[in-house]
Amino acid sequence: MDWKPIRQGHTPVYKQIAEWMEQRIASGEFPPGSRLPSERLLAKELQVNRSTVVTAYEELRAAGLVERRQGSGTIVSRDIWGLARNRTPDWKRMAEAGLFRPNLPLIRQIRRDTQDSDMLDLASGELSPELVPHEQFRQLLAAGDFPCHFGYEHPQGNPQLRDTLVAHMKTWKGIDAAPSSILVTAGAQQALHLVVQCLLQPGDAVAIEDPSYCYSLPLFRSAGVRLFPLPVDSEGIDPDELLALHGKHRIKMVFLNPNFQNPTGTFLSLPRRKRLLEISAEHGIPIVEDDPYSLTAFSGEHVPTLKSLDRHGTVLYISSLTKIVASGLRIGWVVGPRTVIERLADAKQQIDFGHSIFPQWLANRFLSSEWFPAHLDMLRKELAGRSERLVCSLRESFGGSAEFVPPAGGIHLWCRLTGEWSENRMLAESVKRGVIFVPGMVFGSKKGFVRFTFGRPPKERIQDAISRLAEAYRSVCRQ
Repeated sequence: MDWKPIRQGHTPVYKQIAEWMEQRIASGEFPPGSRLPSERLLAKELQVNRSTVVTAYEELRAAGLVERRQGSGTIVSRDIWGLARNRTPDWKRMAEAGLFRPNLPLIRQIRRDTQDSDMLDLASGELSPELVPHEQFRQLLAAGDFPCHFGYEHPQGNPQLRDTLVAHMKTWKGIDAAPSSILVTAGAQQALHLVVQCLLQPGDAVAIEDPSYCYSLPLFRSAGVRLFPLPVDSEGIDPDELLALHGKHRIKMVFLNPNFQNPTGTFLSLPRRKRLLEISAEHGIPIVEDDPYSLTAFSGEHVPTLKSLDRHGTVLYISSLTKIVASGLRIGWVVGPRTVIERLADAKQQIDFGHSIFPQWLANRFLSSEWFPAHLDMLRKELAGRSERLVCSLRESFGGSAEFVPPAGGIHLWCRLTGEWSENRMLAESVKRGVIFVPGMVFGSKKGFVRFTFGRPPKERIQDAISRLAEAYRSVCRQ
């Protein structure tokens, strides 16, 4: 056999094999009803893994060219042109070609691994069950005073909840807003999707932090926008770098997570906030402020959001209850000019006909109750304790090999591990030891970093998790 796949080519090996076999079928070398070489035999002849041949044969099956028969192997279809029967749709190819891009394979793998209940989870960006106000929810539900309205809700969200959010943002975040300027969404993620899909066009230049949670989101690739990084240091982004980017690329929008940023935990300094807002107003660059963490400051001090400092209406503000109450409520919101909010609300209506009334009712009752301040106080203390436990464990297990700045809020710690090591190999070794984390490469250009999330694992298991991670690190590290 003279033909061999090109291993360093742009086309995956399995696709090369599938196309080669399709040519042989079309030429009559393998006529209808004939049996193709076994997967093991073909793999040996082509010097590839058997799984590669299995995938290639699956491509042929999806295209309707072959059939897989139990005990008979792979048979060329007797009706490869579909004259006598319907052909199987090529679902795999259709799934790969859709406009809505899939998550990165590594992200999908991490999410699958976190479903293992025995896994020590330092990856998931949600709160541990013991930090969620289950008892308060139970009492609210037991009260039995649900208004029993099960029709479609207002396009912008439940009016009572929006009134409560107005008071909530004024009291806790110093933000002045009107109910008409708020859209309730299914978490902050949906809000980001709506903003990107409704306000941007393919080819638009967008600035995001580097590293940034936004790098892990396929929504920007799906929209066809061009991403330009803004490096994050100990004080956040440098606004003048945004100005330089705008001069070169005409930045259409900037996405920021300025309060205990994901993944670095940094806080955009007040002077940089003011300079950023000056540049935004002078050049008409909208800022999308994603703010899930500002109420988690361990000190309990008020954290000024960009929106609270905005005097020119250039900031679209996004927040949610995911990181401070419960991710399962799926309650987020956007604050912005009425024309923008009405546009986003119209798009949301096309997707889901408006948000479910039940979680909105529960969120409204909890936010407006006396339980919320007490819950927030508890949450801050618990997160501060978990952060301290994580910091002490890293210093004990890694010593000088782990370089980081302890966070002052939020749920993430950004850590650089010294030496030469593979992020993929370390993740694999960690999973073997029952621990999962997110490699830093998921969030941008920086190498040699990891993100540890301390909001999810039980406090008493954090030291054990870091000890196992240190074992994995030592097994892959070449100092």
